[in-house]
Amino acid sequence: MQEVRKENPLGTERMGRLIMRYSTPAIASILVHALYNITDQIFIGRGFFGYEGLGVPGIAATNVAFPLVIFSMALSLLIGVGTSVTFNLKLGAGDREAAAKAAGNGLNMAVFFGLLLGGAALILGDRLLDFFGTTDEIYPYVAPYMKIICFSIPIQVFVTAASKLIRADGSPTFSMVCIMSGAVVNIILDPILIYVFGMGMAGAGFATLIGLCFSAFLSAYYVLRKFKCVRLDVGCYRPNSVIIKRICALGVTACVNQLALAVVQITMNNTLRYYGANSIYGSEIPLACVGAISKINVVFLAFVIGIAQGCQPIHSFNYGAKKYERVKTAYIAALISSTVFSTLIFIVFQLFPRPVMSIFGQGSEEYFLFSERYLRIFMFFIFLNGIQPVTANFFNSIGKAKVGITLSLTRQIAFLVPLLLLLPRFFGIDGVVYAGPISDGAAFLLAGFFIIREIKELNRLIYSRS
Repeated sequence: MQEVRKENPLGTERMGRLIMRYSTPAIASILVHALYNITDQIFIGRGFFGYEGLGVPGIAATNVAFPLVIFSMALSLLIGVGTSVTFNLKLGAGDREAAAKAAGNGLNMAVFFGLLLGGAALILGDRLLDFFGTTDEIYPYVAPYMKIICFSIPIQVFVTAASKLIRADGSPTFSMVCIMSGAVVNIILDPILIYVFGMGMAGAGFATLIGLCFSAFLSAYYVLRKFKCVRLDVGCYRPNSVIIKRICALGVTACVNQLALAVVQITMNNTLRYYGANSIYGSEIPLACVGAISKINVVFLAFVIGIAQGCQPIHSFNYGAKKYERVKTAYIAALISSTVFSTLIFIVFQLFPRPVMSIFGQGSEEYFLFSERYLRIFMFFIFLNGIQPVTANFFNSIGKAKVGITLSLTRQIAFLVPLLLLLPRFFGIDGVVYAGPISDGAAFLLAGFFIIREIKELNRLIYSRS
């Protein structure tokens, strides 16, 4: 009998169709994660069918709690991205046994470290809130919300890691369904629990927790019953130090990028709290404005990072299979797609800042004045912002994690945080506004330097194989 070998579509399918197929579920997955926080903030700020919203303190409370959500996502991406990259690299190289062990070890890590982070956050409690930049007015709103979010962390870590592994297994649509189903549950329950049952901020937290539980059920079902590229038997779940180190090494870029966002958010919150109190706006208005805008920015990043992560299995598989021309083509296509989308968002932010901010409810004239100024100036170079995450994720996908980490750290840690600490000393709260475009421009230049060098290396490899 003649053995028929089926080609993996990652190495053969037309690139445009392949990127669309893998990026769309990745975008939806990240966007849905963002919707958990955005819908909370919209319902909290705007109210619901005659129920009055919780206003600026409620919006600001979601901003104060947001660093914990980012920490949770950082852990999720460390494990999820690291596992999926390792899985696809091994699969592309034909080592199915190592790919199966990568999947099993990654899922084990998600459960263990998710419980560890959730427990630590619950124990630290009020000390974390003070560190994240809360005020006396915001504390009654954020404390109950934060406590429930702590219980949701282990589930979020598992869902994120499992969904990325499901996508790497060649089921991007099911991965998207797992995430979206939980978000739909969250959207339905948000107004019911917050207003109808009168649970306030705690209701928003419970809606998030229940939605994540629904996603976790679907993800676990696929892993246990539907996994197709390799067989996941009991031995795959046995801890393997070599594989765990490999997962951490390849997932650290995505993790560091999120940790950098958390550092920025904490620095931003404390800077706004201090310099806002010395301005005409007070502390709560800047915290609420920046909180709302950070959620809008997460939506933008969902598309950009979704494109980058959707290309991850394409980059990893083809680099492992030494199909360097396809690696280069996928990167250039991702770069063009993210830049076009970033430019459209730039136009919207510059022309329609007030309607964008009105999505989260009404506020005083000072609230909108600060929001418009922040959105237009801080986000001025947003049309360049797609290049850095796409490039960082590209290096991580081909196994060059050190370069990916360098690019992930530069905009947030090396550029933005020092500017947030320095510029307000001279320009007050306006210093926060100007820190954004300066750091974005510098990060763009650095990413350009590294990718030009890597494209030359890919061209050399392509030529040597021809």
